[in-house]
Amino acid sequence: MITKEFDTIAAISTPLGEGAIGIVRLSGSQAIEIANRVFKEKNLADVASHTIHYGHILDPLANIVVDEVMVSVMKAPKTFTRENIVEINTHGGIAVTNEILQLIIRQGARMAEPGEFTKRAFLNGRVDLTQAEAVMDIIRAKTDKAMHQALQQLDGSLSTLINNTRQEILNTLAQIEVNIDYPEYDDVEEATTKLVREKTKEFQQLLEGLLKTARRGKILREGIATAIIGRPNVGKSSLLNNLLREDKAIVTDIAGTTRDIIEEYVNINGVPLKLIDTAGIRETDDVVERIGVERSKKALEEADLVLLVLNASEPLTPQDHQLLTISQDSNRIILLNKTDLPIQIEQDQLPADTIAISVLHNHNIDQIEERINQLFFENAGLVEQDATYLSNARHISLIEQAVQALQAVNEGLEMGMPVDLLQVDLTRCWQILGEITGDAAPDELITQLFSQFCLGK
Repeated sequence: MITKEFDTIAAISTPLGEGAIGIVRLSGSQAIEIANRVFKEKNLADVASHTIHYGHILDPLANIVVDEVMVSVMKAPKTFTRENIVEINTHGGIAVTNEILQLIIRQGARMAEPGEFTKRAFLNGRVDLTQAEAVMDIIRAKTDKAMHQALQQLDGSLSTLINNTRQEILNTLAQIEVNIDYPEYDDVEEATTKLVREKTKEFQQLLEGLLKTARRGKILREGIATAIIGRPNVGKSSLLNNLLREDKAIVTDIAGTTRDIIEEYVNINGVPLKLIDTAGIRETDDVVERIGVERSKKALEEADLVLLVLNASEPLTPQDHQLLTISQDSNRIILLNKTDLPIQIEQDQLPADTIAISVLHNHNIDQIEERINQLFFENAGLVEQDATYLSNARHISLIEQAVQALQAVNEGLEMGMPVDLLQVDLTRCWQILGEITGDAAPDELITQLFSQFCLGK
């Protein structure tokens, strides 16, 4: 693999703020030389690759020590970017890491763009696009299952599947060409049509099977957007606090306390739930509260899951009936809260699968988790350990386009179109799949993807 020649870039790879360690990373052919100009005690050009060295960073112009550091040296090509990489481990803190970064830039490095280290790994053939995107998925993972899925993608599970499928399509296209150009039998057109039909069915089954994993994969990656709705003072914020195991929302006996949407993540059986505590939905003359109610209605429309909280100690109100109606087409769990008080709600007017809970006494809260598993994962557990899952919206869209191209081949077969015309759609499927791994991705797409990465990655 021939590594492309780029200039040397630098960035802070750890979050800005107070911490035990901060890391300033350099990558490029001049990385070691530039670091050498400010590192004292040892010549980094002479050290072995993948070693770490104690010393001090010195400002050569002011002749003052900036920090006491440990410097890691990793020489190409066995690095993440397949370039020379130097990582300066400093004391954590905004001032010291920024000072060392500015010092490195004054010595000839360039400030890295967001995601440029990973982009170089892609351009130098170290990773493909699916693996590069998995890097960000690992960083953003909110549960162990989401992290495991991202690690599998980083290891190349999706890339292998896509590349193998593209190779099979290429083999099919080549066989079609051979049959057309060098016919060895009289029924060449019939035999070639049969080949296309069988292979197209095979490819379509594989890609549609992959699409079936998209719902679970997307949930693992992004979480389940869960709106907690109900009229004021039924215990929505108390339920949020209970699920979070902390007092995040203000809880009072005053109706309308929650004026805006509160969003927090909670881990339910390895699945991130994006909990949205909404303002109580009711008619109100309060301008601020009315804005909150409108946002609550919008959150209800966009939610993957609705937790409708009712007050078991009071009869159903017109507002309760309205909420039951507007949420009936959603993935909905109805919760009867305050069951520790005398029951007055008309339970015969509610669905049989309503869950009676008491947030105050933490009663039946575990049943909410069980019902979520039933709604989204059909009691089969979340994921198979070694399965390949689609989770990225870009990947899902491209797989859908690839399936459409195969459907066009099927339609052409039904219409009796010549085989050489069917090749066009089969070739289009091959090209679309190439966009997933980056083998056929336009430069604009690659630039846009890496711009979403954090600065030091």
